Amino acid sequence: MNATSLRNPPHAMRFNKTYIVLFGLLFAAFAVVFNTFPRSTFSELEKRELAAFPEFTTEKLFDGSFTSEVSSWFSDSEPFRDRFMWLSMQVKDFIRLNTGEEQITFHAAEPEEETMEPENPDNLEALNNLDTIEDSTYNYENHVTADENAKIANAGIIIVGSGENVRALMAYGGTGKGCVGYANAANKYKETFPQVNVYCMVIPTSVEYYCPEQMRKRTNPQRPTIDNVIRHLSPDVKPVDIYATLGEHADEDIYLRTDHHWAPLGAYYAAEKFAQVAGVPFRDLSSYDRRVVHGYVGSMYGYSKDISVKKAPEDFVYYVPRDVTYTTTYIDYTINENYQVIGMGRPHKGVFFHKFRDGSGSAYCTFMGSDTRITCVRTSTHNGRRLLILKDSFGNALPGYLFYSFEEIHVIDSRYFTKNMVDYVNENQITDILFANNIFKAYSSYTYSKYVKYLTQTNGIHRPQTISQPADSIPAPDAPATVTATPAPVDSVAH
Repeated sequence: MNATSLRNPPHAMRFNKTYIVLFGLLFAAFAVVFNTFPRSTFSELEKRELAAFPEFTTEKLFDGSFTSEVSSWFSDSEPFRDRFMWLSMQVKDFIRLNTGEEQITFHAAEPEEETMEPENPDNLEALNNLDTIEDSTYNYENHVTADENAKIANAGIIIVGSGENVRALMAYGGTGKGCVGYANAANKYKETFPQVNVYCMVIPTSVEYYCPEQMRKRTNPQRPTIDNVIRHLSPDVKPVDIYATLGEHADEDIYLRTDHHWAPLGAYYAAEKFAQVAGVPFRDLSSYDRRVVHGYVGSMYGYSKDISVKKAPEDFVYYVPRDVTYTTTYIDYTINENYQVIGMGRPHKGVFFHKFRDGSGSAYCTFMGSDTRITCVRTSTHNGRRLLILKDSFGNALPGYLFYSFEEIHVIDSRYFTKNMVDYVNENQITDILFANNIFKAYSSYTYSKYVKYLTQTNGIHRPQTISQPADSIPAPDAPATVTATPAPVDSVAH
């Protein structure tokens, strides 16, 4: 027996050959799949359109951008993308890999200029004279999930509980000195429209009410930020403080467990509070028909990349008003891949409530179907009150509870508006303006600067030579809604 045989016995050599053959077959299989199978075009997991093959131009070839875009397309549109991601999450969940403290992502960043804004002393009295019930819940105590187990998933998402009750929460990184620009935007609107009632609502997110004690150090409190908004509002702008209102109902399904939005029930309680402040009629849920989309799994599955969220579907419950007639008119925007408006359609009638099949991940699009449009609802409530809601996607769930309260309801998204706001308010004889944005969006300088820009712009349609707008500093809590299923109308609209 020679020295080579001693170093590599026959059984070891056979094992090495088998190992090489198996891995060779595996790599060959992957090569066939990734190079010959149809490419993925949409990710249900990530709720987004995947990269498309880039358009070829000579300029892009010579500057290297074409090959870079092809590379991005190849990696982004891999066949069976969602299945591979699902398998990866299954493995991670099995071995229970938790993210370390140093990897936490706080989903808010405080613009430097906000810390330098002086307080408005004229509105300190408004802050100090909040209703007693609101003051009593200033320091909210979590009696729902305080003692639950929790872990940190992708991007610092906090996963609470286990089994069918899993809840995904997004950590908040704002401070009590931020959000001044949002208050100033509301003040600017009141200054511009002195005869119009202006209201300012900051919508807390679910982490404020459901974060377990063991994870409290990983997210900042939202009440100080909300107080700072109220502190900086002019005396003529009416705060709609829903912090305590939601806290009183935290043991109900007011927030979605698998999505970053609140649930329609949370929006109902917020709408009730707003109606009280605005002095308009309001109907309780006995005047509504309850509708359910079963098996809903929302955006937090994609954000967290945690399989336990996928395994904990929930009911998406919404409410359709009875005994009130209404027509809904839309003006749709065309947007490009950067979510910039590049075109605007003509007004057309449609339904306000859309119906999605059980298991659809797009159920939050029940309200108005999309963010990329102007909505006008005309109701049979003839009281001369015409409301304009300036909102992010959280605000989509509010208008449906106000058909008994206002004669007209106009809805404009903070990201998509091309008209001049002064002209729009005057032409539509708006009597009330409500700012209704979740705290992440309210904190963003991009959001409030857009609101102010709308007052003076003459044409907000994007042109290719226009410099791109800066990215939103708080991306996740208001990702553009994408309808992935064909909705069916469920409301009876009088045309």
